Amino acid sequence: MQAACQKQLRARIEAHPDLAVGAFCARSGRLLASLFMRPVADDFFRRVRTWQDCTLQPTPRRSATLFGVSLTSRDQAGVDALLKFFWPYALKRGWRHIYLGSPVPGLRNWLAEHPEGRVEDYVHGTRAGLPLDPQLRYYRSRGFSKIVAVKANYFPHERSLDYGVLLRGTIPLSGFSPLWSAMPLHSLRRVTKPLAGLL
Repeated sequence: MQAACQKQLRARIEAHPDLAVGAFCARSGRLLASLFMRPVADDFFRRVRTWQDCTLQPTPRRSATLFGVSLTSRDQAGVDALLKFFWPYALKRGWRHIYLGSPVPGLRNWLAEHPEGRVEDYVHGTRAGLPLDPQLRYYRSRGFSKIVAVKANYFPHERSLDYGVLLRGTIPLSGFSPLWSAMPLHSLRRVTKPLAGLL
């Protein structure tokens, strides 16, 4: 959720070109959604305080965990296409979890209305089974339903009072990693295509 200049975007692509994914409009070529990821240790979240800490973690020799440096979207269909495209690659590579850092843009107003409330009350609060915060609701709809940590001063975000929430999504069917790693990628694409509703 951090804006990046052209130089930073180029650096992210060059660092992990296989983990830089974009969805483009077939007619205009316009970028609809992008996701930049990097490998991190499976327990990295225990050692980080800020978004920048997450981006500077050393690359582990072996890991089943990715950190989403940024997810940018102009179009919901673009996000859907991006995730469908990346899914078989993730299974083939043995990735199991993707973490994202989310702002909580409703926090400031909620605390103004609930001066005795705690940040954690808002983050974990639900209404009709869904998170109170609109951004957390969105990420939940994309499979990032596990709240791992609430971080103060995570990144500058006025409406979130600089708080961030580390969320974890589990890649569907990733529990069968040995099977997928042995399967050709074109076969994996055929397997995942009719199961896109799991995303």
